[in-house]
Amino acid sequence: MLRRRTLTTVGGAAAALGLVLVSAGGSSAAEIAAYRTAPTAALGVERYPIAPGYRVNVRSGPGTKYGIVRTLLAGVSVPIYCQIEGETVTGPYGTTNLWDNIASDEFVSDAYVHTGSDGYVARRCAS
Repeated sequence: MLRRRTLTTVGGAAAALGLVLVSAGGSSAAEIAAYRTAPTAALGVERYPIAPGYRVNVRSGPGTKYGIVRTLLAGVSVPIYCQIEGETVTGPYGTTNLWDNIASDEFVSDAYVHTGSDGYVARRCAS
């Protein structure tokens, strides 16, 4: 049976935006999907631009050995929900082992994201 409910995760920010989801049993996957589509500024998550002229592979984990989930087009900005250490990568913004979590199970190397910092700009992801 489908039921309608208001999303109340992420400190109530999603509820304040009036996000409503329809789910079978209120699965956490549905909550994550609603969280991913919420405006990031309202959730307190900063967006950062991908390096100009680059199409960046989004991976299922923090390294190139992880599968490609999708490819970001040049010129897009991404939210960074958390960051984690992984494989070292060299890109237009230097060499780093930091990977940015931009959605549930989606990571891009920080070497391709203009954060203005060589270190963490978001909380550390849980391992």
